[in-house]
Amino acid sequence: MIKKVLEDAKVQMRDAETAMTREFAKVRTGKATASLLDNIKVDYYGSMVPISQAANIGVPEPRMLTIQPWDKNMMSAIERAILQSDLGITPSNDGNFIRLPIPALTEERRRNLVKIVHKSAEEGRVSVRGARRDAIQKLKAAKKKSDITEDDLHRGQDDVQELTDASTKNIDKLMKQKEKEIMEV
Repeated sequence: MIKKVLEDAKVQMRDAETAMTREFAKVRTGKATASLLDNIKVDYYGSMVPISQAANIGVPEPRMLTIQPWDKNMMSAIERAILQSDLGITPSNDGNFIRLPIPALTEERRRNLVKIVHKSAEEGRVSVRGARRDAIQKLKAAKKKSDITEDDLHRGQDDVQELTDASTKNIDKLMKQKEKEIMEV
């Protein structure tokens, strides 16, 4: 019973870390990565799909992304989607490729991005604490039904707290790494 609760909590905490890591990947650091375009959807013959499902995305230089649509008719739709996004990048189209020059970040923009990273990390911590709360409630319910003893309850709560502390520490480490990456000129 306790092992099952701990495993469930561990999975939920790992999922929270994974979701936070995905959010971090969306934050622009001044370096070109294809993941910058993950959230931008384009109308591809009647359905909204990520750009990566309608074109090849390349990173020929550290500050340049190239997009080559599989269908040339998609050029303007992709350009429009990028312009309407919150990336703040103006695409240039040469007929075959859409080029996205990634501008260097200003100090003010870097600080704003760090705030976004801190917010994502806090959301990750909240998810981890929610997983801890759920696990402890399950343990208390099991104790109430007399499925586990008082000692098992306390040991289980201690184990859940250890998982929570480890997960929170990992989130903080990932946040610091991303913050350092953003502030790097």
